[in-house]
Amino acid sequence: MPSWFSITEKSNDSATAPDSGTEGNTELLEHDMDKSKGNKNVDLAKESLSQLLDDSRVPDSVRNVLRNEYKQLRVMMDKLENGHLHIAVFGRVSVGKSSVLNALLGKDAFSVSILHGETKTEGIEEWQEVDAGGVYLIDTPGINEIDGEERERLAHEVASRSDLLLFVVDSDLTDVELNALKMVAATNRPIILVVNKADQYNEDEVLQLRTIIRKRVSGLIAPENIVFSAASPSKQTVIYVDDDGNEKETVRQRPVDILNLKSRLWDIIESEGKTLSALNASLFAGTLSEQLGDKLLETRKQVGEETIHMYCIGKGVAVALNPIPVADLLAAAAIDVSMVIHLSKIYGLPMSKSEAGDLIKTIAAQMLILYATFWAIHLASSALKVGTAGFSTVVTGVAQGAVAWYSTLVVGRVAEDYLAKGKSWGETGPKLTVQSILDSLDRDSVMSEAKVEIVQYLKGKTKTTKA
Repeated sequence: MPSWFSITEKSNDSATAPDSGTEGNTELLEHDMDKSKGNKNVDLAKESLSQLLDDSRVPDSVRNVLRNEYKQLRVMMDKLENGHLHIAVFGRVSVGKSSVLNALLGKDAFSVSILHGETKTEGIEEWQEVDAGGVYLIDTPGINEIDGEERERLAHEVASRSDLLLFVVDSDLTDVELNALKMVAATNRPIILVVNKADQYNEDEVLQLRTIIRKRVSGLIAPENIVFSAASPSKQTVIYVDDDGNEKETVRQRPVDILNLKSRLWDIIESEGKTLSALNASLFAGTLSEQLGDKLLETRKQVGEETIHMYCIGKGVAVALNPIPVADLLAAAAIDVSMVIHLSKIYGLPMSKSEAGDLIKTIAAQMLILYATFWAIHLASSALKVGTAGFSTVVTGVAQGAVAWYSTLVVGRVAEDYLAKGKSWGETGPKLTVQSILDSLDRDSVMSEAKVEIVQYLKGKTKTTKA
């Protein structure tokens, strides 16, 4: 047995263990408890995936954008239903990734060509070991045969669909390997670091290499998950003396030795297999849930912006055209309430007229100076509209409409932020939220653009009336 191989044997000698029956019962009880816990975790994970798949609140447009993620979600669900476990391998070209998988399988299922770039896409094979039903091994392209951006995408994609990762090296880690290891470690999947081609090192070199690697991957890989193997050992030249006293030379194939790796894999699969599948599914569900949330919020914001703009036009034009001052006040309030109710439906948090009114009052309280300016201009220009006609009416009406436009834009943006936080002001509170929205807007620019749109609308209406 190679000097670098070590595994702790468990004694079955009952003569040296008088309480072995009790210990056996304890181990069996712990095994049953672990199995029950694993099944519970799987059930919870399946429930999370089902909720994501069946969520009727997700519009088709969002599902289409995330169609690949939904496809992976269904694959993940199928894995849980069938109790499958996926083990993926990563590593540079020529470190022996495919050889490690072939050694585990006991057959040449994956290409081990010496040509770089032989593995173009990931391949998958079932591990036909005793009691290993449902365990699949996945080969991937070498991390140094694709560029950095594609490498990161591949690492995250394969890792997100795998329950356990094998990261194969054949010496101390290069910078490319260490960076790739950090990428896959960020996916929070358990990783076994396989130091392949260990037959090329003597005992002292193995100890030295183990010490160096442990320090380099500290915080990324647990010491017990660093294993040495010889998946495709080199041939050995042997010199011997024959019966006539002559030296002879022959070549023999060293035996494959992956017992360390198999032992560690079985320890993990037997004790944590179901939990790993459930954990992976839960992590994937969490990631997809965040993506859905982001896409839904993005979609709602787009629709919300269009809605706010529509109400800005409506309010700006209504105020610009209305000849009765008091009616302007009523129109302004009614339009803002309708807008907030409309926005609440877009965000899936319907509000009553009373709730919308209370929200507007809260926003208005923080916009007191703005509203005071609005009412001053509003009343003065409304009075002017009643006492005059022609050009002065248009000028004052448009100016007043622009102020109304701006106020509605602020109310809409603040209400949208409130709704996006689940009908909450968050940690900032209404004052800072309103201040943030006001700071984000160039008032003069907004009002200038508003005047242009109002005038264009009025001109268009005039032409239509004449026609």
